[in-house]
Parts: sequence; structure tokens; C-alpha cells
Amino acid sequence: MSDKKQLSAKLRTADFGSAGSRRLLRNGEIPAVVYGKGEPLHVIVNAREFNAKRSAFSESTLITLDVAGDKAHQVFVKTFQEDLLRNCIHHIDFFEITAGHSVRTHVRVELQGTPVGCKAGGVLDQVIHEIEIECLPKDLPELFVADVSALDINEAFRVDMLQVPAGIKIHEDPEATIASVKAVKEEAAPAADDAAAEAAPAADAAPAESK
Repeated sequence: MSDKKQLSAKLRTADFGSAGSRRLLRNGEIPAVVYGKGEPLHVIVNAREFNAKRSAFSESTLITLDVAGDKAHQVFVKTFQEDLLRNCIHHIDFFEITAGHSVRTHVRVELQGTPVGCKAGGVLDQVIHEIEIECLPKDLPELFVADVSALDINEAFRVDMLQVPAGIKIHEDPEATIASVKAVKEEAAPAADDAAAEAAPAADAAPAESK
């Protein structure tokens, strides 16, 4: 397994509450909870390691959380609380999967190729960026690839056009549009009256009355 899909942690057995959490954050650690079928497990994660790897984590990324003094847990990052102003993570919620039990989650959709319609002046628009699926953990894909190369103007790539491996159930409308190529609207030509008004010579103005 890639090192990017592993995290180290230790048990949090004392110093709970907001004051304890602040002390952990000052020490470069993040309080976290592992949720699953049993009782929630309180752990502490190294902030530097999590920040270095979190760009590789999505809702469908299965991570091995090695907890010192406990065991390795297979988890997803369910959510985390982030302070954008201070650029730090305050808390992490993990969800532990159970071997042999299916999981329901979202998997990213990545578009591939340049549509023929774009070469003809159209614009590619991606409508759906994630697909909700259900499968066993061993069958969980990192992402789905949608090849949009053949799309012409006013054509769409639907959910039922995805190449879905066996063992994966899709929880989406099969006819829902993932991406489409739209024609670019041309700007309307100036109104004829406006063009005539701009072209009218200044001499058309009424002459001043002679004394």
C-alpha cells in the first residue's frame, strides 16, 4: 500500500475537552475520532503528516490508520474542521469500514480527452463531479474516468456510459448528464437603428436661426 494512504496515530486517553484540544494543537497534533460499528475511538494524529498527505485523500480513499497501542484501522476521512484563517485542522472524524461489509460513498469523476465539439468551437461543461456508489471495500475505485473525446456540440456523456467494474452498484440516475458540449452563443449584431444613428452626419442638426 502506498505510504500516502497510511497515517500514524496514538490513543487519546486523557485531557479531553476544548482546553485539552487546544494543547494538542499547540503541540502540532490533531484530536480525532474513529467512528464505526463499535464505540467511538479517540485518537491523536500528527498535524504535519496529515497536512502533507490530505491532498491525496478523498471520500473514497481507504486509509490505514496505525494506532500505537491499539491496531491498524481501515478508515475513510469522513470530515474535518479547518480554520482557513490560521490554515490549520482543528479536528478529524474518521469512519472505519468492516471487512466483508459493503460501503456507500462518493467517487470522483475525471473527464478525459478533448471533445470533437470543442475543436469546432463548443464548450465542455462538467455537471456531475462525484458519483454515489456502493461496494465492498476491496472493490472501491479511486475514481471514474469519463472519455468525452467523441462528444460533438449538443451531445452529452451520461452516467450509464461510465465503465463500471463488476461488484459496484451506482446510486445515481443512469440518464443524468455528467458532461456536455454546448455551442457558444454569438453576440447579437447592433440594431439597425443604432447603426444608422451613429452614422448620421452632424450636419443633420437644425441650423441656428439667423438674426
